[in-house]
Amino acid sequence: MSGQSLLVPGEITPVRSVPGNIRRPEYVGKPAPTPYTGPEVQDSDTVERMRIAGRIAAQAMEEAAKHIAPGVTTDELDRVAHDFMVDHGAYPSTLGYRGFPKSLCTSLNEVICHGIPDSTVLRDGDIVNLDVTAYINGVHGDNNATYLCGDVDEESRLLVERTQESLNRAIKAVRPGRQINVIGRVIESYAKRFGYGVVRDFTGHGINSSFHSGLIIPHYDSPHATTVMQPGMTFTIEPMLTLGTHEYDLWEDGWTVVTKDRKRTAQFEHTLVVTETGAEILTLP
Repeated sequence: MSGQSLLVPGEITPVRSVPGNIRRPEYVGKPAPTPYTGPEVQDSDTVERMRIAGRIAAQAMEEAAKHIAPGVTTDELDRVAHDFMVDHGAYPSTLGYRGFPKSLCTSLNEVICHGIPDSTVLRDGDIVNLDVTAYINGVHGDNNATYLCGDVDEESRLLVERTQESLNRAIKAVRPGRQINVIGRVIESYAKRFGYGVVRDFTGHGINSSFHSGLIIPHYDSPHATTVMQPGMTFTIEPMLTLGTHEYDLWEDGWTVVTKDRKRTAQFEHTLVVTETGAEILTLP
């Protein structure tokens, strides 16, 4: 594995502004969102609005990814994604969610998820996860992907490639009438072929007008995930695979999650709607 030194927190810049004409999610300015009490199955109008939100999120992530290079700060990636979303009339869903101070998450190397963009400078050989969610027309679209920065070692490159493949396989397993736990079963069985850890404590989730509806999508074979998928259900699948343990530590910032053994980890995510025959990806650029 890469001999990179471990990450340390950088300096966080002031909160970026969002034009006043852009609609905010209800949780902005509050300690926590109002619990969602609506259905997990969405009507066609909601799904169509989610296609728009998902497309903007995917395009914003794609735009930020173009700037990944040694010497660039994670804060600069945040600026690019933020500007793209607001320029397209969308609110960056993470900004102000439970106090999160930035418009996307940047999780490098040993960071599993929820890394805060700051003055950290990308280095040759890093792997960089961008997690971008856009809110527009009253709904959210959420996606993430892990990118290579410069010359990345083979072990890390394969981890990234296989994590993306685990998501692809999980999406193909989505069918109405099947239980949610088939998703985690497919991911875990694939990851075990390579000796990877599968993060258990951070999961996929229901998404619609709510950023996190309460529906849980585990990425391991959970006997408790017995909810049956139905056409119109909307949720994310976002496997996090590690080169070592699935256990984690949390930084003092209350957000940044790192592997307990500090080995590298990768993640990919799409927002989906269950169809009559499988799944449609809503977060396509």
